[in-house]
Amino acid sequence: MRRRWKFWAGILISLAFVIVALAGLRLDDFWQTLRNANYWWIIPAVAVYFAAVLARTWRWHYMLRHLKAIPIRRLFPVVVIGYMGNNVYPARAGEVLRSYVLKRREGVGMGASLTTVILERLFDGLVMLAFVFFTLPFIALPPGYRILVLISSLLFGGALIFFFAVAAWPRHTERIYLLLLHKLIPERFHHRAHAIFDRFMAGLHSLRSPREVLMIFVASTIIWLTETTKYWFVMHAFPFTVSFPVLMLMTAVVNLATTIPSTPGYIGTFDAPGIAVLKSFRIDGAVAAGYTIVLHAALWLPITLLGLIFMGRESLRWGDFSRALEEGREAEQAILEREAELEHEVLGQDDQRPMVEVKA
Repeated sequence: MRRRWKFWAGILISLAFVIVALAGLRLDDFWQTLRNANYWWIIPAVAVYFAAVLARTWRWHYMLRHLKAIPIRRLFPVVVIGYMGNNVYPARAGEVLRSYVLKRREGVGMGASLTTVILERLFDGLVMLAFVFFTLPFIALPPGYRILVLISSLLFGGALIFFFAVAAWPRHTERIYLLLLHKLIPERFHHRAHAIFDRFMAGLHSLRSPREVLMIFVASTIIWLTETTKYWFVMHAFPFTVSFPVLMLMTAVVNLATTIPSTPGYIGTFDAPGIAVLKSFRIDGAVAAGYTIVLHAALWLPITLLGLIFMGRESLRWGDFSRALEEGREAEQAILEREAELEHEVLGQDDQRPMVEVKA
């Protein structure tokens, strides 16, 4: 029932955004814009996008190396499968799927790899906010999207501060959780949770070094500047021109908006904000809609097709999505159970055994 509720809520949200995107659109002009577009520009745009995916693979390789050194060529298909999963399943299920595939291929526990994936998303959100604040002195944010930026700033900033605190003071974090949760988790789950929580803490290893944090942030910035370059290439297929900072703002706004629950592929939540940004710079509505929808398709289709190819090579089936989600939920539950066990140790067994050390 809860999954159905989330599914229908996503459809309703996407429908609302689609209605906003199509409001006042002249369909004849829109179809004319699509017919006259120079689609040859899609080729370099897709090539640039896969360069960004390769950069994402390097970033994940860098964050995982404390757990296991995995060559980029072996990690690239896993990343592509994950992004394909995001495009065809709701609630960014592809993030869990790629951790599941990584476990199958490389034996890396889902607790640790999911932690690195969460950190990726936090750094991506931080870069998106940096794009917005970088362009604000020169470009006005479209009306109605300031609240999105404000909420995103609070969420991403607060989450990143939390993870920094956990990584910097693991023993203090353990004690705080122990005091909160020692009576909530059944004792029979303690042994299993022990290893899972250690791997979760290991996934935060990158945040313990300022140099590594800087490297991840720089890599994330390069990734999103490269993806904005795709926006720039696709723009040349249509009869309008805006500056690169405008496209940076559009990249930031549409990707912050896609964090809102919606249908698979971010239908509506990608398109309506993109059209709004362009229209705020006096781009004709039909041209803005044509460009945004073609851009969305160019982002969605190539990596989804390649992901399906890699999925076949890995002998993955659609049922593995559900299995991956179930293991992801079990990993989260086990983390909570581990915290309860540690609390029990601190409160009742300090004289018998030392505090469990977090393994890197």
